[in-house]
Amino acid sequence: MTIDWWTLTFQTVNVAVLIWLLQRFFWKPVSSLIEQRRRTTQGILDDAETKQKNVTGALADIASTRAGFVKESDDIKTAAHLSAEQERAALLADAAKAAAALDVAARASIEKDRSAAATALSQRASTLAVDIAQHLASRLDGAAIQATFLEWLLKAIAAMPENERREAARDGSSLVAISAAPIAADDQERYRRLIGQSFGSHPDIVFQTDATLIVGLELRGPTLVLSNSWRADLAQVAMSLTP
Repeated sequence: MTIDWWTLTFQTVNVAVLIWLLQRFFWKPVSSLIEQRRRTTQGILDDAETKQKNVTGALADIASTRAGFVKESDDIKTAAHLSAEQERAALLADAAKAAAALDVAARASIEKDRSAAATALSQRASTLAVDIAQHLASRLDGAAIQATFLEWLLKAIAAMPENERREAARDGSSLVAISAAPIAADDQERYRRLIGQSFGSHPDIVFQTDATLIVGLELRGPTLVLSNSWRADLAQVAMSLTP
């Protein structure tokens, strides 16, 4: 096989020229274009990555905001529930206070009515008792009744402590004997003598009448009150009947 060195040399030169031409007029512009496209693509990728990061951050902010909304909603619900419970408790307390006040008022009204009824009944009973006593007194022997009350008065004087008896009726002291009906002058002298003997002194006794005594003989002085009459007895009975 024979090699044509001139042809080989010519072709080699042609290839070298072609490579030079390609490198100068094709590969550099293409390489520059590729580098530009690479940079553009990288910029687009970097921008996309930045946007992705921004989107991720925005999604995180949205999630945080939603979590905040949920927490705020739960807090609002809890606060509303607590407020409703407090208001319900306050309403129940007010209702209980109102019911207690009504109960107290009702009890007070009932007690007032009961007391008024008891007072009215006691007054009616006292009035009836006085009427009955006056009716009985009008049918009894006045002298005998007066003698009985005089005896009771003398016993009451005798039952007094000695120091009180002496203090109540010193010689010359003034006493008032009150009877339901007038006492005759002769009887007055006898009453003075008997009363003075019971005191062991000589007091000055003045006689007065008071029909409201019904029947009896009471003795009063500066330091002495001896209630000895049906009026006094009826008053004690009325007090015992008063609730």
